[in-house]
Amino acid sequence: MPYIKKQFRKQYDDIIEGLPNIESKGDLEYIVTKVMNRFMKTREKRYSTLHETVYAVMHCSDEYRRRYLDKREDEAIIENGDVE
Repeated sequence: MPYIKKQFRKQYDDIIEGLPNIESKGDLEYIVTKVMNRFMKTREKRYSTLHETVYAVMHCSDEYRRRYLDKREDEAIIENGDVE
């Protein structure tokens, strides 16, 4: 889950807020890849740590989908009707 204690969030929030606008999917993917590479910089490049890095991003993706994309899909069903 992408949740950490509130007292640790500000250090990351300040950095993220200082970024320029993220204009495209490519920009977002670049930033995420750079963060993953930064995380791995201090770790051994073993299967378990590489796997941990990928799954951290996947878990964030799952949570984002659960909170936002699924909600939007539910709204579209209400608005347009379900598929019969």
